Amino acid sequence: MKPIWIVDDDQSIRWVLEKALARENFATRSFSGVRDALAALEQESPQVLVSDIRMPGGSGLELLQTVRDRLPGLPVIIMTAFSDLDSAVAAFQGGAFEYLAKPFDVDKAVELIRRAVDESMRGEAAYDDRVTETPEMLGQAPAMQDMFRAIGRLSHSAATVLITGESGTGKELVARALHRHSPRANGPFIALNTAAIPKDLLESELFGHERGAFTGAQAMRQGRFEQAENGTLFLDEIGDMPFDLQTRLLRVLSDGQFYRVGGHNPLKANVRVIAATHQNLESRVRQGLFREDLYHRLNVIRLRLPALRERSEDIPLLTRHFLQKSARDLGVEPKRVSEEALAYLASLPFPGNVRQLENLCNWLTVMAPAQTIEQKDLPPDLTPTQEYAGESTALAANPDAGGMAQPTAGTNGTSSMPATLAGAAPAGVPVSVWENGLRTEVARLLRENTADVMDELARRFEAAVIREALDFTRGRKVEAAERLGIGRNTITRKIQELHLDA
Repeated sequence: MKPIWIVDDDQSIRWVLEKALARENFATRSFSGVRDALAALEQESPQVLVSDIRMPGGSGLELLQTVRDRLPGLPVIIMTAFSDLDSAVAAFQGGAFEYLAKPFDVDKAVELIRRAVDESMRGEAAYDDRVTETPEMLGQAPAMQDMFRAIGRLSHSAATVLITGESGTGKELVARALHRHSPRANGPFIALNTAAIPKDLLESELFGHERGAFTGAQAMRQGRFEQAENGTLFLDEIGDMPFDLQTRLLRVLSDGQFYRVGGHNPLKANVRVIAATHQNLESRVRQGLFREDLYHRLNVIRLRLPALRERSEDIPLLTRHFLQKSARDLGVEPKRVSEEALAYLASLPFPGNVRQLENLCNWLTVMAPAQTIEQKDLPPDLTPTQEYAGESTALAANPDAGGMAQPTAGTNGTSSMPATLAGAAPAGVPVSVWENGLRTEVARLLRENTADVMDELARRFEAAVIREALDFTRGRKVEAAERLGIGRNTITRKIQELHLDA
C-alpha cells in the first residue's frame, strides 16, 4: 500500500500524525509545504493525502485542486484551525474527502484516515460538492461541523429542507447558507415568519391577491411565492401555520401551482421551499394541529440546529466574533473579554441561544466600562450568585428539576440563603449555583432524617450526568462514555442500574 502523505507547516502536527499512523502500521511521508508535495507528486502518488488549509508558500486548497485534476480518485482530508463555514465549504468545493477541524482528537483523525484508505482501496471518487462562502456562521463543536458538512453536501440539491431547533439558534442563517450554496444562488431569497402574520393576511402574503379580492385590495399584489420565483422561499415557524393554509401549501408543493386570492388562473411556482420550526411537528401531527402529509412533504431533508448549551465550546469564539461585529457597527474599538469571563459565559445555559449571546455582546460593547470585560462587568441577571459580607442567596427545591435547587427571591427582592446552609465562599471565589443548590438539598434531606443521604445524592447525580450526556450525544453510549471519561462497560452498567434505558 502507498504511504499516507501529511502536508503541514506545523512540525508538531506532522510528528503526532506520523507516530499515530505508525502504530496502526501505516507508512507515512511528510511535507512542510505545498511546493514540496507538488514536486513529489510528479514522481509518485499517496494512498491518502492529509493537508493543512493555510500554509506559508501555498494553500492546501490549491494542492487539493491540483490533486483533483491529476488524481480524481485520491481521497484528500483537509485540516484547518479556522473553524468557520468558509473553510468547510471551500474544502467540499474542491472535492475533499472530509474536513478535519483543529484541534482534533488523534484517534478520531486516524479513524478518518482509515476510512479514506478504505475509500481509496475501493477506487471510489471523492466528494464533489461545490459551495460558496458564508462567513457569518462559526462553530468548532461537532454538531456545527456536521451542519457545515450537510450544507456542503446539499450544494447541488434543490430538495426541500426542514430545519428544526430552538428559537434563537440561527435557523434563518442556515436557510440563507443553503440558498447561497445551491444552484438557485442567483435567484431571490424570500423569508416569511408565518407566526408573525395574522391569519387573515397570511394567505394573501403567501400567494398574493387580485384587485378587488377583498375589502381594501385596490390593486393586484404578488405574494411571496411569486417574489421567490427561481429562488428560495424560507418559511419560518411553519409549525404555527393555520391548518386550512397548510392544505394550500401542500397543493403548491405537490403540483407546483397556486392561485392568487380571488384569482382563477393557476400560476406556476418554480421555488425551493426551506421550512423551519422550534416546535415538535411529530407531536403536532398527533394532536391534529399539523397535516401529516404536509409534514412528510416538508421533511425530505432534516437538519437539526443545536442549542447553544449543546455547543458551549463555541461560546468564546462567538463572543469574540459578536464583539467585533458590534464594534464595527458602532464604529468603536472592539472590546476584549478576560479568560475568567469567557469561562463563566461558557458555563451559562443561554435559553435565548445565539441571539441572546449576540444581544449580550451588543450590550457589553455599549455598557462595559473598560476595554477588557471582566466577569463583574456582565449584566446583573447573568452575574453568579455569591456570598460576600453577609449577603447570601436562597435556593429552594424544584420538583420539576429532579429535586435540584432553584433560586428564590427574598423579601427585599434579592436572593438570600442562610450562611448555615450555604456555607461561606473563600474571598474572591464565586459559589456556583449548582453547588449552592446541592448544599440546600443536603440540608433538606438531613432535616427530614433521610436515610443514606450520600447514596441517594450519588445516585441522582450519576443519573443526571449520564442522562444529559446521552441527550448531548443523541443516545450514542460510546461517545457519551468518552466525553464523561468513563468506560463503555461502566456507562452500560450504570444505565441499567439507574433504570435509564427508557
